[in-house]
Amino acid sequence: MKIVIINGPNLNLLGKREPSVYGSESFEAFFEKLKALYPSHQFIYFQSNVEGELINGLHEHGFSSDGIILNAGGYTHTSVALADAIAAVKTPVVEVHISNIFSREDYRHVSLIGGKCKGSISGFGMDSYRLAVESILQQ
Repeated sequence: MKIVIINGPNLNLLGKREPSVYGSESFEAFFEKLKALYPSHQFIYFQSNVEGELINGLHEHGFSSDGIILNAGGYTHTSVALADAIAAVKTPVVEVHISNIFSREDYRHVSLIGGKCKGSISGFGMDSYRLAVESILQQ
């Protein structure tokens, strides 16, 4: 299977940014561990701080991969355009968050993209991505 992970704004700072919320591991280090857990599957990773680039990534991979894992970061709560892009592609998208968005600020309790996704996983740290992979493999 081909699984694409798309990370949004500020997730390039994982391992440095607010370690009490997001942990101390970089995403690149975690990504290598994830690939090692599933050696028979192809993983592609893309990160951008730019909303339009995230949309382009969804368009690029949304018809040719088996699953997309999307951590849209702060755009989760603000981007109708990302929600529209998820709805436009055929590949199932799983929304992921490292922290539990429901235990944080009130504005983070609303996901504009969640209703367009196959499902949502939040609050399990980096393991949220592995759980999303498992959900894609089970489809």
